[in-house]
Amino acid sequence: MEQTRSHSQTPEQIVADFALLLDLEMRGADRFMGRCMDGDVGRIFGGQAIAQALVAARRTVGPEFLTHSLHAYFLRGGIANQKIEFRVKRDLDGRSFSNRRVVASQNGEAILNLTASFQKLQPGLGHQQAQMPDVPPPEDLVPDTVIMRKLATGLDNERLREVRLRPQPFDIRSVEPRDWFNPQKREALSHIWIRTLAPLPPNPHVHRAALAYVTDFQLLSTVLQPHGLSLMNGDLKLASLDHAVWYHEDFRCDDWLLYVTDSPWTGNARGFARGQVFDRSGNIVASVAQEGMIRDIRD
Repeated sequence: MEQTRSHSQTPEQIVADFALLLDLEMRGADRFMGRCMDGDVGRIFGGQAIAQALVAARRTVGPEFLTHSLHAYFLRGGIANQKIEFRVKRDLDGRSFSNRRVVASQNGEAILNLTASFQKLQPGLGHQQAQMPDVPPPEDLVPDTVIMRKLATGLDNERLREVRLRPQPFDIRSVEPRDWFNPQKREALSHIWIRTLAPLPPNPHVHRAALAYVTDFQLLSTVLQPHGLSLMNGDLKLASLDHAVWYHEDFRCDDWLLYVTDSPWTGNARGFARGQVFDRSGNIVASVAQEGMIRDIRD
């Protein structure tokens, strides 16, 4: 079954389709099939492949184990309107930790490798050095979809305009709004509030997969900020190379989370970015890192 996204859908329907996207079809022992979103074209969104691979790994461990980290490598650009096959290898089943490897494939070719580690909750030392930045609350900010709708009305490319205005399952609100079609140079630092448009099922495994999905949104955009460039202008060729998430505390993706990203370095046709995710109480709930390929194709 494929999911569809249309402007006539309610937020609840859009999020229900998103939750179904994370509900894989079992195709045998440690083999799963991931659904695709009907109407998507071009390359598959990397966050979708990561989230579905994590769900496949999660299906092979006991419910008492929570995801505490994942590391993924993008090998080839996947096809957006085609299902993905996931094969899981059980590398470790310990008393406190379990480890899984997942290969995601389309047409017999691997498009992504993911390693995920799972842990039973247990007491231990604790501290938090990172402090949540003092930024305006999401209620005081304009949704990015509203800003995009205004900017995209002037696009001559009807197909590009349709893609940019397609409903998304997440409400994203930028503390520092940007003009995606006329970007200005600025510091490689960004703050966005994120949550799903409607409630998700209470299962904590669903929320960890949802966060894996949405953390792929912001990182390479932050890398481009000091250069005043945007992927939407056709100036660049971008591709995620690898992506890592460490989960620290429990959280809900249908409640507001602050995603803070920065980029300490670019070079050699690559860019590196980091992310920290805070809940509204100031607890750091996850850390993220990604490196991507960046090629200037204006010449």
